[in-house]
Amino acid sequence: MNALTRPTAVVLGAGLMGRLLACALAQRGHRVEVFDAGGPLAENAAARVAAAMLAPLAESAVSELPVVRMGQHALARWPQLLATLEQPVFFQQSGTLVLWHRQDAAEAERFAGQLARTSAALPSLPLAQRMDAAGLSELEPSLEHRFAQGLYLPDEGQLDNRELLAALAHQMRVLGIAVHWNTPHTPDEVDPGPGAWLFDCRGLGAQPQWSALRGVRGEVARVHAPGVSLSRPTRLVHPRYPLYIAPKPGGMFVIGATEIESDDLSPASVRSTLELLSAAYTVHPGFGEARIIEMGVQLRPTLPDNLPEIRLSAPRRMQINGLYRHGFLIAPAMLDAALQAMDNGTSALADRWGLSLQNTAQ
Repeated sequence: MNALTRPTAVVLGAGLMGRLLACALAQRGHRVEVFDAGGPLAENAAARVAAAMLAPLAESAVSELPVVRMGQHALARWPQLLATLEQPVFFQQSGTLVLWHRQDAAEAERFAGQLARTSAALPSLPLAQRMDAAGLSELEPSLEHRFAQGLYLPDEGQLDNRELLAALAHQMRVLGIAVHWNTPHTPDEVDPGPGAWLFDCRGLGAQPQWSALRGVRGEVARVHAPGVSLSRPTRLVHPRYPLYIAPKPGGMFVIGATEIESDDLSPASVRSTLELLSAAYTVHPGFGEARIIEMGVQLRPTLPDNLPEIRLSAPRRMQINGLYRHGFLIAPAMLDAALQAMDNGTSALADRWGLSLQNTAQ
């Protein structure tokens, strides 16, 4: 198939979803063109400020079952997707550790109860395992019996978000995708040509076309703490600021907790930064000597029910949005459902997961 006969696809937005989709379309034989308001570093994308944890059971404490089902699918799909990339991306599947201080035992029981309900609804998920102090120290020796109880969630994972975004940008070049960085376009400003597909993956940039979208602010610290040896994502149960700590290669840690119903992109507040880093210090005192590399702030594109959606709004026109705080957890599932919808107008995967797929193009 030569360049003149290859089908054409245009992708608006080159965050995580746009990059994955562009690469998948090119691998399918499409001639792909991408327009993005930012640059290759994804400085405008929520995906750049993320821990990239792949934790469907842990997220079920605050998420609906469709997200959990899609996350379970994605855990199996990520290794397959990463294997298609030329550049290596850190990927780990060593489970999630959940901790709490004694004064938060009641909140921890509520959390454990929600996980148990999720496991009952989705028996294919590995069960959470209760751990005593000895079991916790065996999993994470550096905790040194600072916690009397915890939960271990097997098979959950994480990846390095920035390595992945860079690897996808490189792969788009390898695949010959025409990428127009720092070139924001709306659907009305693009004419992909007869028979071509147009995909809108712009997140909050699509608000004029998707009025229900709102931004949910997230604040994340990236710190260098070579003296801390946590080996897997760790969550601290707390009634006000549940914390996550995701260890990355090279002694780097991504620490986050806050979610604020706001479209404010100003720098992180002193209060939230103090709460975030103080909570991390209670997990491991080695964070007291960590160096703060970055305090990142970004907005997550969110729909009213906090669930994602795919819309076929017109013939060969697709909108993908609302990934909220679950971008890395559910992106492979969203990709697979979108490709099915592209081929058939429907998606058996979306039906199975309870993912909203609206087809008003017929």
